[in-house]
Amino acid sequence: MTVGQQRAWDRHWERLGQEVKALPAGPVHFDEWFGREAPVVLEIGSGMGETTSQLVAAAPDVNYVAVEVYKPGLAQLLLRAEALDVTNLRVLRGDAVDLLTEHVEPGALAEVRIYFPDPWPKKKHHKRRLVQPEFVHLVATRLKPGGVLHLATDWEEYAEQMLAVCSAEPLLRNRYDGWAPRPEWRPVTKFEQRAVEEERISHDLMFERG
Repeated sequence: MTVGQQRAWDRHWERLGQEVKALPAGPVHFDEWFGREAPVVLEIGSGMGETTSQLVAAAPDVNYVAVEVYKPGLAQLLLRAEALDVTNLRVLRGDAVDLLTEHVEPGALAEVRIYFPDPWPKKKHHKRRLVQPEFVHLVATRLKPGGVLHLATDWEEYAEQMLAVCSAEPLLRNRYDGWAPRPEWRPVTKFEQRAVEEERISHDLMFERG
């Protein structure tokens, strides 16, 4: 990690972060961790935190949780959050599937966001993609009624897979007829900017828990 990232980690991790593998058995009590009751938004794969920090700052009325495996990325997110003076962020380091399976109660989440997950473009690697039927079902069970799964990708073929998988999940319904309009409030990520430069179209999907 950079010096700045390490300092941010040292200042904030103990209060704002936890390792998924070190969590006590059972569900995370988000209200206790945040010190307030508010809708919980979970972002899976927050990367280096540039977009995430802006989303957190723009939504002070939600309890925003970011789960990411990359330690320097989480440290950078903590650094960005500190610069924006946000108080409604908590971070978890580890596997999102383990978190959802073992530590999130059914119906606990208002929204799950997955922006530009690794597309694993080679066909032999498609099985490594995050958005698969079993995973989408798991997410759907953790959403409260009316809760939203929001996906975005700039890989056309992965977008089609996401649409097919989510459409086949009986607990979810598409809020739109196919792709969702790109929300103005979602900042442009570096991946999305690269896609624009490489003339790839980004797609958003918004599915709601029935």
